[in-house]
Amino acid sequence: MKKAVWAALIAVLALAGAARADDFPSRPITIIVPFAAGGPSDAMARVLAERMRVPLGQPVVVENVTGAGGSIGVGRAVQSPPDGYTISFGHLGTHVANGAVYKLKFDLVADLEPVVLLPSNPMIVVSKNAVPATSLKELIDWLKSRPSPPTAGTAGAGSGSHVAGVYFESVSGIKLQYVPYRGTAPALNDLIAGQIDIMVDQTSNSISQVRAGTIRAYAVTDDKRLASAPEIPTADEAGLKGFNMTLWSGMWVPKGTPKEIVAKLNAAAVEALNDPAVRKQLESQGLEMTPKDQLTPEALGTRQRAEIAKWWPIIKAANIKVD
Repeated sequence: MKKAVWAALIAVLALAGAARADDFPSRPITIIVPFAAGGPSDAMARVLAERMRVPLGQPVVVENVTGAGGSIGVGRAVQSPPDGYTISFGHLGTHVANGAVYKLKFDLVADLEPVVLLPSNPMIVVSKNAVPATSLKELIDWLKSRPSPPTAGTAGAGSGSHVAGVYFESVSGIKLQYVPYRGTAPALNDLIAGQIDIMVDQTSNSISQVRAGTIRAYAVTDDKRLASAPEIPTADEAGLKGFNMTLWSGMWVPKGTPKEIVAKLNAAAVEALNDPAVRKQLESQGLEMTPKDQLTPEALGTRQRAEIAKWWPIIKAANIKVD
């Protein structure tokens, strides 16, 4: 008798889940961006959110939840109901590096379901205009000549800009003093104002200021030059061999979200990414579009696990830890 009751209960719950998936979405969806408004993650999320509302038929709003290198915002998403109405937006820093830096109360792989692999963002080495160097070699010589470690802005411990800075130190032999912010947008403002010396920043965040002449660029961390800024050499071309890093982004939902809902969110994101107007906006920011055969939940999950295997040993060797 008990087995029959349990079987009936499971059947009812399955039907209820299917019904929720069938009418999803029936109210607005929130994308949690774990950094300050105005930064590169926020900019990408807002472009996608605006276009995703068309196939979803509901508003898609962006909520900025900052702090702890993005881990507070990711934690908020993890703790949300697994119903598809809360999306975690993040990247290499928030969904890979933070697991090696912070004592998280959640598992970045086990507690999240991948939705879609988003465009990637090469990093770019930039400085305030008062720095006298005009090439990457001259910049490294200048950094090494300082009587005290030069200041480098980051979006917090374990953020993409922090990991990139640590990587820059390891391949160049320099030493930096990191200044954490609640996102790279406020860090960039201080770089423009001359309050910090350098950043290894997301290209999409800095490229407009490079073009405006308010900061100086030295190299991109990709194996090829940017189509949107072909005058900036790669780190390899500038003499710093091996300094290659791409900050990819993605969307996740809480573990247990029905597969049908994940599929609907993935389809909406893919439609947005295939829209020529959206592609133009993102490419103008220096972003590299994801190959169409990689726009799947499985591709994001594979990339995340591979990057954890690559970066956690590097981060732990640098002894980056935050309680």
